[in-house]
Amino acid sequence: MDRRSFLRTSALGGSAAAATTLAAPVYAQGNRTLTLVTTWGRGLAGVHDAAQRAADTITAMTDGQISIDLKAAGELVGAFEVFDAVTSGQADMYHGADYYFVNQHPAYAFFTAVPFGMTAQELANWYYHGGGQEFHDELGQIFGLKSFLAGNTGAQAGGWFAKEIASPEDFNGLKFRMPGLGGQALGKLGASVQNIPGGEVYQALSSGAIDGTEWIGPWADEKAGFQEITKIYYTAGFHEPGAGLSLATNREVFESLTPAQQKIIEIASAEAHQWNLAQFLTENGAALQRLQSSGVTLREFPDSVWDAFGDASQQVHDENMGDDIYKRIHDSAMESMKSSAAWIKTSSGAYTAQRDRVLGNA
Repeated sequence: MDRRSFLRTSALGGSAAAATTLAAPVYAQGNRTLTLVTTWGRGLAGVHDAAQRAADTITAMTDGQISIDLKAAGELVGAFEVFDAVTSGQADMYHGADYYFVNQHPAYAFFTAVPFGMTAQELANWYYHGGGQEFHDELGQIFGLKSFLAGNTGAQAGGWFAKEIASPEDFNGLKFRMPGLGGQALGKLGASVQNIPGGEVYQALSSGAIDGTEWIGPWADEKAGFQEITKIYYTAGFHEPGAGLSLATNREVFESLTPAQQKIIEIASAEAHQWNLAQFLTENGAALQRLQSSGVTLREFPDSVWDAFGDASQQVHDENMGDDIYKRIHDSAMESMKSSAAWIKTSSGAYTAQRDRVLGNA
C-alpha cells in the first residue's frame, strides 16, 4: 500500500486511525549553545574570519536560539583534532579545510581542493548544481557529520622557498609544508612533506624545520609574515586552485535542530562561502603589491616542473581509484570541471583578456 492510500484509509477507518500513531520528530527545546572548534589559530587572516562569519550569522538568524561558541585551534582541541572531536561528540561543529582529514577518507580532499582541480567558481558549480553537496553528505553519513561548504580562499600561491625551483629534481629532499593530496604529489617528487597547522608555519619556516611552505595567497601570507624569512615567492600553484572550507555539524546534533534551524546553518555556510571568497580576492591584489615593494621576487614554476606536478598528481589519484566513493566523487568533479571550464574560458576568459588589452590593465 502506498503512503497516500495509507493516509486516506487511516482517515476513514476510525478505530484504525486511533490505533495508528505517526511519530513526529523530537527537537530540542529552548536556547542552545553549540561549540564550534576550528583548524585555525585565532585571527588567522581570512580562514578564521570565515569561521567567525558563519558562527555570527547562525546566532543572528536564529535570534539567539542557537549561540555558537567558537574555539580556535588549541583552545579546546588541536587544529587537526577537530574532526574526531565532532564525530565523538566532544564538540558540536567544526570549521576547517576538509583535506586535513584525508586519513579519514581521501575523498574529503575534493571539498577543499585536489591538485589540478577546480577553481572557486568551478567548485561552486559542482557543489551546488552538479551533485557535489550530495557527495559531501554521503561522506558525512559515514562519520556522523552534516557538512556544508563555508568559505573559499580562491586560487592559492605556489609558496615560499629558500631557493629557486629550476627543475623537478629540486624537490628531492626538500622539507616542504603542504597538506592534502597536493602534499602527497610532492612526496612523489622526493619532497619531505610536512602537515603543519597554519598557526605554527611561521616558526617552522624561520627555524629551518622546513625549507619552504605554501599557505594561502598574498594577503594571508603577508599577515603570516613569511616575507620576513624569504623573498622567493611562487604565485601560481598546482595544489589548490580554489580551496573550499567546510562547516560540519555532528549529525545527531544537527538532526535535533528544527528544520528552520537546519536551513539556517546551510544558508549561513553558503553565505560565508561567498563572502570569504570575495574577501580574499579583494585583499590579495594590494597585498601582492606590498610584498613586491618589500623586495619579494615573484616567480613561476617552469613547464618541466608543472609537468612533473601533473604526473605525480595523477599517480595520487590512481592510487585512490579503487575506493568506490572516491572514484565516483573524482569522476563527478572532473566531468563538472570540464563542462564548466569550456564555457568560462570562451566567455569570461576571452572577455577579461580583451578588456585588459583595451583598457591597458596589467
